[in-house]
Amino acid sequence: MPIHVVITRRVKIGREGEFQAALLDFFQKSFSQDGVLGADMLTPPPGSNSREFGLLRTFADEKARDAFFESEMFKAWEAKVRTLTEGEPIHRELHGLEAWFRSSSPPPRWKMFIATFLGVLPVVTVLNVTLGPVILPWNFLLRTAVFNGCMIALLTWAIMPIMTRVLHNWLRS
Repeated sequence: MPIHVVITRRVKIGREGEFQAALLDFFQKSFSQDGVLGADMLTPPPGSNSREFGLLRTFADEKARDAFFESEMFKAWEAKVRTLTEGEPIHRELHGLEAWFRSSSPPPRWKMFIATFLGVLPVVTVLNVTLGPVILPWNFLLRTAVFNGCMIALLTWAIMPIMTRVLHNWLRS
């Protein structure tokens, strides 16, 4: 299953254009490396004062990701952009549906609907049978908050990562 990593950097004032040009050049070179499936540049919204740029990289697997970040090409890029950026970059791996919200090519909404429905239906059913009777006497607002909190936690950290792995090929076709 592909791995998505977002790297956030704060670009120095007045160096944004130079950073973007350097990044485009690096993108073109980096696609020659095995296991690199894609890259997207996430720019600050027009008219904002933000200088935060995001780089979304997609790799075939963990081995390709690790090889990329340990490559001489990446180390040279890191050295070059240190002169254009402030502070340390922030690396974060994205999982499941989270990666699609950062991707330039998310699956069609109807496929995301079906994947979400297939994840939500069993979670709600199991929670209604197991948790429902226990929290039924509680205040409506508290009961709703606990039920939805449990449902969202299960979907976020258990069900949807499995669903996106199982349905990956169909979602991308």
